[in-house]
Amino acid sequence: MNNKSLTYQKSGVNIKAADNFVKFISKKSKTGKRGSNSENIGGFGSISDIPNYIKNPKIVACTDGVGTKIEIANILNKFDTIGIDLVAMSVNDLIVQGAKPLLFLDYISINKINLKKLKLIIKGILNGCKQSNCQLVGGETAEMPGTYEKGKFDIAGFAVGVVGKNRILNKSKIKINDLIISIPSSGLHSNGYTLVRYLLNQKKINLKRNKFLKKELLRPTKIYVKELLKLINKDLINGCANITGGGIADNIKRIIPDNLCAEIDLKKIKILKIFNWLKKNGISDEQMLQTFNCGVGFCLIINPKKYKKIIKYFSKEYKPYIIGKISKGKNKVKLHGTVNWF
Repeated sequence: MNNKSLTYQKSGVNIKAADNFVKFISKKSKTGKRGSNSENIGGFGSISDIPNYIKNPKIVACTDGVGTKIEIANILNKFDTIGIDLVAMSVNDLIVQGAKPLLFLDYISINKINLKKLKLIIKGILNGCKQSNCQLVGGETAEMPGTYEKGKFDIAGFAVGVVGKNRILNKSKIKINDLIISIPSSGLHSNGYTLVRYLLNQKKINLKRNKFLKKELLRPTKIYVKELLKLINKDLINGCANITGGGIADNIKRIIPDNLCAEIDLKKIKILKIFNWLKKNGISDEQMLQTFNCGVGFCLIINPKKYKKIIKYFSKEYKPYIIGKISKGKNKVKLHGTVNWF
């Protein structure tokens, strides 16, 4: 074989397609806002300012993916919302410590560059950045033939935020008799999809023919940043938890001081239709609570006197409601009662 015939493109990597995708991202990232970081797209690294109005700024960084929710996107050939999920999974973690998201970077690895698919993913990421008021400043797209099967891909996100030292939410602010309030989720968010896919396979459910599941399983993750930042800036919350993998108990446990206990009344949880459907189709109470948010997307821990002020910052769809309180104890979390399914 003539060595001249050996090219990167023949091995499965299309540099020209990758360059065209970078140009597309750069164009879409230009918001016209002062401080836009679109000029960083295509460079070796991004350069961003730290807001000068924040006193004693501390940097907070998070990274996450969307798990096997991407397999649902592949089955339904719908990729315009999965990028919102990607941003949400990181920025909703940033806000737990009181941080304002500043910038976001993505990593997309794919068997073969498909510009139509990648453009839809990026549009979702830009939508998520808009919802959380942060900038997409860069990322990486890796074409990896032989690593992924045909049509397969994975995505990861990286978010950086900033919080003033005196605004950091930590365990010390949580007190006995504080209320625990739930902010509703938009649905499954991006957790538990391996179990959902297993159920679909076991029940031999044709996802493409099920209108309810087609809508619910790709419903974007709610981004809580704008509402939460308003509450943090007005010193209205003592602590909060993003309810992701591990469910309500495991995630609240992470923010409770050792000498206190979060008591949750399961009967008060407002269950969404998708979780009732999963329960009805054979998933046990224990697995439901350990795997899914069950309708509780985010939890706030607050002084009871501030509850009425807090609910004014939310739309009707995401209006917070009380599900428990903080008491003295060593268990960190106690679940009382049973969930009112159906």
